[in-house]
Amino acid sequence: MNLIPSFRVPDDYSVDEYLKKLCYEGAKKRYESITKEIDRRIQRELEVIEKMGFSEYFLIVWDLIKFARNNSIRVGPGRGSAAGSIVSYLLGITDIEPLKYGLLFERFLNEERKGMPDIDIDFCYEKRNEVIRYVSKKYGDRRVAQLITFGTMAARQAIRDAGRVMEAPYAEVDRIAKMIPMELNVTIENSLNLVPDLKEVYENDKKIREVIDTAISLEGISRQDSIHAAGVVISSEDLYNY
Repeated sequence: MNLIPSFRVPDDYSVDEYLKKLCYEGAKKRYESITKEIDRRIQRELEVIEKMGFSEYFLIVWDLIKFARNNSIRVGPGRGSAAGSIVSYLLGITDIEPLKYGLLFERFLNEERKGMPDIDIDFCYEKRNEVIRYVSKKYGDRRVAQLITFGTMAARQAIRDAGRVMEAPYAEVDRIAKMIPMELNVTIENSLNLVPDLKEVYENDKKIREVIDTAISLEGISRQDSIHAAGVVISSEDLYNY
């Protein structure tokens, strides 16, 4: 299902033709002359973008970056695989010339890997909301939203929360929680196999065993929600339908 919003272009153009027009206008500004190498790269990228149906996606990104720059909102020079696209460079989405640095378009977008291209954009945080208000006005409040994130309960927090609810002595529960290794994605069950002292207290202390068993059942569940620091969704339809 394609939920990329429609991008209105001048009546004399299709979205593919308009994207091509903008690219060649950008090429005249970016380069002293359009060499055969530059022209081949532009044509090849546009062919892939058109074939995969992403012309409107590039126009949407171009438009919001143009809005930002026209309103003195600072935009980053580009990062990630999008910097390998000459189309991104010509549209002003990035400021990194891919041919100069030998960057590959195929790392960003190719027909063998289905899925949306990933264009990371950095806006000045003080004026980021102005960009969000712009796209909300352009595409509709019901079709634009910031993403929600859920913080899940990690091993140490699960033990502390279980201990508090079960009214176990805080000092003892905190001591047990600190036995969990400070490693990414570590679980309580893994820790029981990795940490002899934790396993010993689990096997010999009934109250602590109850706390740990309860904590295992809590581990990984959502504990709080917040607004994603960067993600914004723009849809062709009202988001509450999904």
